[in-house]
Amino acid sequence: MVVETERDNATWYECETCGLLFTDESEAVDHETQCDGDDPSYIQ
Repeated sequence: MVVETERDNATWYECETCGLLFTDESEAVDHETQCDGDDPSYIQ
């Protein structure tokens, strides 16, 4: 489930599985359907 949150005077959409933030709700929903809960591969 994607959670809407307010930060820095902007609305963000957070993946409940990994905590990644998106500015676009549809991107967050797309991400969450494929999210496995691990850190994103580009963060090392």
